[in-house]
Amino acid sequence: MKVAASILDCDFLHLSVELEAVTEAGADAIHLDVMDGHFVPNLSFGVPLARAVRRAVTVPVHSHLMVSEPEWLIERFLPYSDLIIFHIEAAEMPAQCLETIHSAGKAAGISLNPNTPVESLRPLVAEVQDVLVMSVYPGFGGQEFSPESPGRIREVARLIKETGSNATISVDGGLNPRNCAIVAAAGAQVAVSGSAIFHSPDYAAAIKALRCSTP
Repeated sequence: MKVAASILDCDFLHLSVELEAVTEAGADAIHLDVMDGHFVPNLSFGVPLARAVRRAVTVPVHSHLMVSEPEWLIERFLPYSDLIIFHIEAAEMPAQCLETIHSAGKAAGISLNPNTPVESLRPLVAEVQDVLVMSVYPGFGGQEFSPESPGRIREVARLIKETGSNATISVDGGLNPRNCAIVAAAGAQVAVSGSAIFHSPDYAAAIKALRCSTP
């Protein structure tokens, strides 16, 4: 299991120190939760922070656009991201989103909320590099993991196999070492975690504990 550290819960007053610490602790990627106050009921950060993170780290940067009409923001984040993830519920032209991302030579991901049918991904899943399964409703950190998530991960894994997609499966929301093992067993390959890492006194130990592969 790879671990992408969501910096939503880090100490922004010491961002460069936090980024250095979490990457040295073994994070495989930095995950940026970009929120617009419309698609989700919270605001987070924008392009200037993505630019700063890209300059500070050498690991991949994943920009998770929890925004309405991501078509209009993707190009702004592309220079600072290795993977751009947008929500299937928010995109009016998802195929255009994928084309824009791929034309820039970047990886594309699609995320879906806990109440969105997995089948809605079928027309697009063969063209994406990652499917991000939300195990909470997006917008706030520190939420409880949804117990329905492992079943949804298995459903996504079946869809990926049926369509011949090479997409990985990421999971975001309320992850800890115990439920991380469960989602790994269901077929997930990447754990996105914020509070479990940044609220821990030992980032390396927290990341190591999340790298579980069996329940």
